[in-house]
Amino acid sequence: MLYRNPNEIIGVKKVYKKINGANLWYITEGNGQPVILLHGMGGTHKIFNVLTNSLSKNFTVYAIDTRGHGRSIAADEYSYEIMMEDIASFIRELNLEKPILLGFSDGGIVGLLLASKYPRLLSKLIVIGANTIPEGIRNKWRFFLRAAYFSKRDPKIKLCLEGPNIRDCLKKITVPVLVLAGSNDLIKEADTKHIADNIQNSILNILDGESHSSYVVNSPKLYTIIKPFIESD
Repeated sequence: MLYRNPNEIIGVKKVYKKINGANLWYITEGNGQPVILLHGMGGTHKIFNVLTNSLSKNFTVYAIDTRGHGRSIAADEYSYEIMMEDIASFIRELNLEKPILLGFSDGGIVGLLLASKYPRLLSKLIVIGANTIPEGIRNKWRFFLRAAYFSKRDPKIKLCLEGPNIRDCLKKITVPVLVLAGSNDLIKEADTKHIADNIQNSILNILDGESHSSYVVNSPKLYTIIKPFIESD
C-alpha cells in the first residue's frame, strides 16, 4: 500500500454500506483477523491512516466514518446506543469473525457498550480516552463543549454533554480490554481508572506526557503501544 500523505491512503477498498438505517462510509485494507477502528466525535477514519498502514500487514482493517461523520451520511438520530447498534450490525452484515475493536474517545464509548451488550461479537477491545459519565471530562473541556454547542447546535456535541452513562455496563464485559489514556488527557484519570477497575480482564496504561490525541492521530506510537496486546493469545 502506498502513501501520498497521512490524510490519504491509496490502494484501499472504499465502500458505502446501508447499516442500521444509516449510510456508513468505510475503508478496508489488508488480510487476516479483522480489526475495526472507530474515531471520536468530529473525526473521521483518516485519523487512523498511519495505524491502518501498520495493522494491514497482518490484519484486515475496517476504518469507519461513524454516522454523521466524514463521508457517512448525516443521520436523523444520534445516541451512543444507536451508534453501538450500527457497529453490531456492521459486524453481522459483513460476517466478521471475532474482530478486534479499537475505539478512540466516543468510539471507545461505543466499544464498551458493544462489548457489554454483545459479549460474543468481539475477541478484544482497545479503549482510548473514553469516559463513562459526562463529568468524566475535565471541567475546562466541558466548558468548551458547552460553548461549541451554543454556537453550532450540533447534536453530536450535545451527545457528549449529556452522555454517556455507562458505568453499570462495565462489569458485564468479559473480553480482554486494553484501556489507554494520556496523563494530560481531557478525560479525568479517575474515570479512566474506573473503566479498568470494573472490567474483569483489563490492562490499564496511562501514557506519560501524552494528551487526549497526541499518540493517536496518525502517530506511529499507537501501533507500538497496542501491538503486544493485539498479538497476544
